[in-house]
Amino acid sequence: MQPRDDHLGEPGRERAGAADALAEGVRGAAPGEIPARLCEVAVELLPVSGASVSLHSEGLPVQLGASSAQAAFVTEIQATLGDGPCQSAAESGTPVFARDLTGGQDVLRWPVFAQEATAAGVRAVYSVPLGSEAVCVGTLDLYRDRPGDLTDRDLRTARLVAGLMTVALMELPHAEETGDPGDEGWLNGLASDHDQVYQATGMIMAQLGVGTDEALARLRAHAFAQGRTALDVAGDVVAHRLRFDQEHDTRP
Repeated sequence: MQPRDDHLGEPGRERAGAADALAEGVRGAAPGEIPARLCEVAVELLPVSGASVSLHSEGLPVQLGASSAQAAFVTEIQATLGDGPCQSAAESGTPVFARDLTGGQDVLRWPVFAQEATAAGVRAVYSVPLGSEAVCVGTLDLYRDRPGDLTDRDLRTARLVAGLMTVALMELPHAEETGDPGDEGWLNGLASDHDQVYQATGMIMAQLGVGTDEALARLRAHAFAQGRTALDVAGDVVAHRLRFDQEHDTRP
């Protein structure tokens, strides 16, 4: 007797298998745990060593979750630099692959990111947009500790995972639906982080008399020079521990 899903064909079976794996991976998870759980499932389904998922707003990725500290760190590198495959994928709305960050065209395209990523142990990055063909709301970023390409099957699976992630993230329960204000706490925290960067950018604009783009670039450049994340530096600016119209850092 043949399996019930034989009529689906290989793509259908792949989609059903990915959906089942994602559903099982988030079973029993609180809303705040779901993005990281989805990333962990992506690592199980694909030949990668790490994964992260981010929403993008006005050019700034807001990380929702990651499968590991390494994946989270490399995602923050891209946010700090304002450059990298995830930024390019979000801007173009199409998958962007850095197949070899140790040499060749990928290093020429993202020289600073390539240096930082390889120092963190990442040799290849595959970024797949979240959302629809018309609107990109974020990216699924896959990391590997060796150079190489994804097979056609891997790419199909990555697209399937990204599509299912989009649905899962958009359907996360809100506090007014569950009656539990704590269910929305992680979303509030993400919004707070995002707002803090833009609040800091506004303060830098006022301090230096520059536009938004230059202020954000200054924030990112300072973070990179100090080996910190843009979010960390934004916290210092908002807390008045750091001013950009002064040459010294006032942190204790």
